[in-house]
Amino acid sequence: MDINQLEVLVAVAQEKSFSRAAERLHRTQPAISQAIRRLETEIGEPLFDRSSKDGTMTAAGRLLFGHAQQMLNLRHSAHAAIKELKSLHRGKLSLSANEYTVMYLLPVLPVFRARHPHIKIEVKRSLASRISSEILARETEVGIVSFKPNDAAIASVAVQTDELALIVPSNHPLAAKKVVSVRELGAESFIAHNVPSPYREKVTRTFEKYRTPLNISLEMPTLEAIKRFVEGGMGVALVPRLTAQAEITRGQIAALTVSEMKLERKLFLVYRKSATLSHAAQAFLRLARELQKAGKG
Repeated sequence: MDINQLEVLVAVAQEKSFSRAAERLHRTQPAISQAIRRLETEIGEPLFDRSSKDGTMTAAGRLLFGHAQQMLNLRHSAHAAIKELKSLHRGKLSLSANEYTVMYLLPVLPVFRARHPHIKIEVKRSLASRISSEILARETEVGIVSFKPNDAAIASVAVQTDELALIVPSNHPLAAKKVVSVRELGAESFIAHNVPSPYREKVTRTFEKYRTPLNISLEMPTLEAIKRFVEGGMGVALVPRLTAQAEITRGQIAALTVSEMKLERKLFLVYRKSATLSHAAQAFLRLARELQKAGKG
């Protein structure tokens, strides 16, 4: 029993005629009759009363007709759902990011939401070191990281360049400056992120190189906490500028460049190279490339 045979059954029952069912399905009448005979052979019961001229169904025919309608409706629903996915009228965008890289999404997701309001967006917080493995395990479709993965199975798209910034309270003596040197920072109390990173090592080596003490007085578990403590006058900090851009714009803190530490980092969108991405993920990547090209990413 296949879906085409059930389609023939429903057509004959509704048209009450083999010939009209053939016209409706754009098939020959012998083909329609043959499909019904095959169905009757498989069921082991006649489906139509051949003595009637109006396509009267037998009890077995009426029973199968009800199930056939349900299956055809289900097929129609499945086709419609897939069409909605393709047209982005339904679906889900699955992303992974860490506390830093999630900031990239602030200007991007409102544009995506405006274009595709029916897509559900799910952003999973993860460690940068785990995002590639989550993508390969199909736990998420697209990740946002601050390095280009070496795994050949992972494709990457550079979407933004960020830099390390020294953030200080808005009333700090250095707040009026745009650039400072490492040697000017020997008396400052630093608030540091307690998550090890290559950039923290570079900062430490730079202070050592210029024989300047790096006084870390506080260590915090999140970048958000670091910003709040800097704003409260508890010290200064070196953070990716992107993570503090909102507070800088509002004048809550000031941001400076350390001349010996012009450390840039690129943000990448990463995904499984061999994957057939969902239509939502494909649309997100197109938007990211578009914004990057326009300098808005």
